[in-house]
Amino acid sequence: MAKEATLQIKMDSDLKEQVELLYEKMGTSFAEAVRIFAKQSVEDKAMPFTMHLAAQGGKRKLGIANGKYVIPDDIDGCNGEIMDMFGVKEA
Repeated sequence: MAKEATLQIKMDSDLKEQVELLYEKMGTSFAEAVRIFAKQSVEDKAMPFTMHLAAQGGKRKLGIANGKYVIPDDIDGCNGEIMDMFGVKEA
C-alpha cells in the first residue's frame, strides 16, 4: 500500500471558500481536484488541463481538448468512471 502524505497550503480564506464552492458545483472537492491535478501533471509532465463553468445558461465543459467534452448534469453518476480514468482508488 502506498504511503499517504498530507499537503498543507496557505491561502486567503475567501479564495478557499470560493474554490471549494466552485469544485462543489463541478461535482468534486478541492482536495480531490488537487489529487487529480497532481497525478495528471506527473503523467503529462506538464500542467494537464483546466476545468471551468460555462457562462450563465451554457453547458459545463471539461477543459480537455479545447472544451469538446460536455459534462452531464448528473456528473456524480460518473464518479467511478472518472476515478478509473485517472487511476484513483476509493479511500
